[in-house]
Amino acid sequence: MKNADFPIVYSCSGCSSAAQTANAIAIKMDRANIAEMSCIAGVGGDVKSLVRTAKSGREIIAIDGCKLACSMHCLTRHEVEAKHHFVLSNFDVPKKKGIDPDPDLTLQTYLQIVDQIKHKNKKFNRVDWGVER
Repeated sequence: MKNADFPIVYSCSGCSSAAQTANAIAIKMDRANIAEMSCIAGVGGDVKSLVRTAKSGREIIAIDGCKLACSMHCLTRHEVEAKHHFVLSNFDVPKKKGIDPDPDLTLQTYLQIVDQIKHKNKKFNRVDWGVER
């Protein structure tokens, strides 16, 4: 598949451990060729090329670290709707300042998110989802 066929993944990348967990999950999805990661700060900051990408009609996955849902708010400013929206506090990912993300919890949450996307969207029946069990 070409990148244009992939969904776009946006993530929170704030200062808390939950935000950095969201960012790590989005990076892992990008590296595993599940989705193409794009810059939510650019969308929120009205960078024309990044807003154009967000509005391209591709399926969007938004991952937020907490219920503040900054990624979703950035998309909503431009009338863009995510097909999949995940809030990591719903996965029991703690929001702590000055603490790095827990690698085991990051992987566990990544696997849960990928599983939910696979079950909701048969279109993305990839052979390799970048999941090592």
